[in-house]
Amino acid sequence: MIDLYTWTTPNGRKASIMLEETGLPYAVHPIDIGKNDQFDEDFLEISPNNKIPAIVDQDNGMSLMESGAILIYLAEKTDMLMPKQNRWQILEWLMFQMGGFGPMLGQAHHFLHFKPEVSEYASKRYKVEAQRLYAVIDHQLEQSEYIAGEYSIADIALWPWASRFDWQQVNLDEFENVKRWYISIAERPAVQRGYDIPIRVGDIPMP
Repeated sequence: MIDLYTWTTPNGRKASIMLEETGLPYAVHPIDIGKNDQFDEDFLEISPNNKIPAIVDQDNGMSLMESGAILIYLAEKTDMLMPKQNRWQILEWLMFQMGGFGPMLGQAHHFLHFKPEVSEYASKRYKVEAQRLYAVIDHQLEQSEYIAGEYSIADIALWPWASRFDWQQVNLDEFENVKRWYISIAERPAVQRGYDIPIRVGDIPMP
């Protein structure tokens, strides 16, 4: 049994989608970041950085924070979604998501969706960067159906961030390979289930 501590964010959805894809049994513990649940002392013991998601594997007592580490751990635990022949390419694109596609789009959410009036400079900067990042994965997806060959943790890492394309002022019609990839993943039953963890907040956005 895996204990999953999570909320309805792109990083949180990585973990729940992965658990649904692998079929591992898990128990959900909502951490409502709008109520600052992430700062509770009990959660701090599991996630020293006060961020979701985090897991505890009751099979061996392993406790992990950081969504990328969780994806790798669950892939290795189940021998799923990180095939050895594509391992380094998968990790390459996972690091791309962790270092760029997530953090930069997170800033786009602040300066394009929540507070566009705060800084014209920041709004322009993160809108341009969002377009650039989508162009990077669009070019990659021109070469293969999924980001690193076959469906893997690299796709699971990237897709939840792409699901907020409207917050990022990105028109997926301008990135036909990303649009094809995005829709195909959105149609996966495990992704649909994982998207609604820990609570349902609405339908998956579709272009």
